[in-house]
Amino acid sequence: MSQYSQKLKEIRTQKSLTQEQVAKAIGVSRPTYNAIEAGKQELSLDEAGKLANLFGIGVQDLLSGSIPDIEKYKHMILTYLRMNLSKDGRIPKTKLAKLLYLADFAWFYDHLESMSGMQYRKIAYGPVPDAFFRALDELAEDGKIQIDKEEHGEKTMFLVSEAESNRNARIQTLSKEETALMKKIAEKWKGKNTEAIVNFTHNQLPYFLCRDNELIPYELITQEDVGAVY
Repeated sequence: MSQYSQKLKEIRTQKSLTQEQVAKAIGVSRPTYNAIEAGKQELSLDEAGKLANLFGIGVQDLLSGSIPDIEKYKHMILTYLRMNLSKDGRIPKTKLAKLLYLADFAWFYDHLESMSGMQYRKIAYGPVPDAFFRALDELAEDGKIQIDKEEHGEKTMFLVSEAESNRNARIQTLSKEETALMKKIAEKWKGKNTEAIVNFTHNQLPYFLCRDNELIPYELITQEDVGAVY
């Protein structure tokens, strides 16, 4: 059975799609898609691309069988925005991305699974999943967050905050233990600037050992000393 087949039914069901609808979207018959979902037939590259687009995830995520939980990831964003990391409640976008990375990798350090299932990529400003920008855009479009643009000399800064109208919305996808870990991370980095957290993540083994634009294996974090995880 392929790595991704066991996840296909789960994500299709989450999106309230039938096998017939998915089969039509990727250009195969329902029996053929049923065989793919049952692990009896492999996806072609073209089918994988269409399926990833339909499900709103990356092809690499789909083929690896590690399907990220985009809704839970959005709730992680909102949770950090509620943790009073700054006086005005706004967090620089780059710092927010690093806090999310630390939560996912620190959770993996203790539980051998990430909090959100996101696959992080090594880019110039640090580790970030491809879905980070999509998650922010969708939260902003839904009126749940606000993104302010400010000019600081030659630098442009994007500051993220939760919309006033969303602050009473309940977050139910995170466990008490997950929220507690995020709070510990938030307390450590509260008041510290973006450059400090970027330098910290750059010096960690997961980022340091990977090539530019490469997906970062979670397993590398287990080689870190416990005091250097977040």
